[in-house]
Amino acid sequence: MSVDLTIVETHKSLPAALGADLVSAVDLAKAEKAPSTRKAYETDFRLFQAWCDARGVNSLPAASETVAAYIAAEAGRSRPSTLGRRLAALRYAHKLAGLPLPADSEGVKATMRGIRRTYGSTKVRKAPAVAAKMLGMVATAPVSLGGQRDRALLLLGFAGAFRRSEIVALDVADIEETEAGLLVTIRHSKTDQEGEGVTIAIARGDVACPVKALRAWLGSAGIEDGPLFRPINKAGRVAAARLTDRSVANIVKVYAERAGFDASTFSGHSLRSGFLTSAAANGASIFKMMDVSRHKSVETLRGYVRDAELFKDHAGSGLL
Repeated sequence: MSVDLTIVETHKSLPAALGADLVSAVDLAKAEKAPSTRKAYETDFRLFQAWCDARGVNSLPAASETVAAYIAAEAGRSRPSTLGRRLAALRYAHKLAGLPLPADSEGVKATMRGIRRTYGSTKVRKAPAVAAKMLGMVATAPVSLGGQRDRALLLLGFAGAFRRSEIVALDVADIEETEAGLLVTIRHSKTDQEGEGVTIAIARGDVACPVKALRAWLGSAGIEDGPLFRPINKAGRVAAARLTDRSVANIVKVYAERAGFDASTFSGHSLRSGFLTSAAANGASIFKMMDVSRHKSVETLRGYVRDAELFKDHAGSGLL
């Protein structure tokens, strides 16, 4: 984040001998956030910094009036959810620098409430890649190395209700094939920032099996260790690096379009939401769903169950 040097400057009255260790402390403090979160926060802070520079006001430390004016100026151009994240980025930057938190002032909170009331705060939900759609999507995968990779990625991502960052973080060492399916170790996740890790089970499939698809990809690519999913160049050579989470979203969109769906309504999250929506529609218990999805809150999963059962025993059935 662009505030790192400012953090060191804030403590320049400390003995010089602490310099290197203080920089290390900053790096470790940043590590509490997932890479994707840090990247988003860095972008958000740069946008705020540019806005402040153009008006000749301080961005760090920022006055609460400056922050309120900033979100008011952005209200017509950015969604309330986006502005909420930008406030979180400003809060995080000030926390790292040991400064008061202008985003927590009542004036800023009131401005944010007014923005939500005026512009609305309904989330734009992406389409879930439910089981039937997933089968249609993977059926379009070409018989090529890239097609094998994409098929394995889509099926594993769906069957494990993975976040896209979790999919690309997987290594061969994280996978164990058993008679019943796969045991997959997730070493870090959005809800496990301290890396305690968790192992989930992936069931075999009858029509499209994630176990067979993954085995086929690894065998054809000659991957024995390291990253599970990797880029492939135009010459058909598999890279040593891992795919990015953005690549997962792009792959989902490509196969959604190939299957005849509106690709703009799909995202990387469609794999996770597709599994949960399908499992709920199939009558799975919330607790069994949580075993796979690793949600910490039952309330979060209730939304998937409700969506799957909107027309079940509907009060209006048979009235017209």
